[in-house]
Amino acid sequence: MILTKDNFKLGLVVGIFAPLLGMFGFYFWKFSTYPLKDFVLYLVEAKSLITAMVTFSLMANAILFTLYINTHKDKTAKGIFLVTMVYAIAALIMKFVF
Repeated sequence: MILTKDNFKLGLVVGIFAPLLGMFGFYFWKFSTYPLKDFVLYLVEAKSLITAMVTFSLMANAILFTLYINTHKDKTAKGIFLVTMVYAIAALIMKFVF
């Protein structure tokens, strides 16, 4: 099972894909009546939506980070944490710069 491995690279991969799944979850939860293309266009225009979506999507990483920390898989947790910080910084840049 994936929770039994303790590997930094695995943490990076898990940390990259979990928020993407969270973003799709946010889309299906709040905007499933709209086409995905319209959602992306609205996301570019509505800066306040970025914060809500990033918060929702990074919760996936927070849950996985907690699972790996609690199972003492610290290398994997470090990879997840690093990617979480990169996502958060990118979201702040998108919100305030663009």
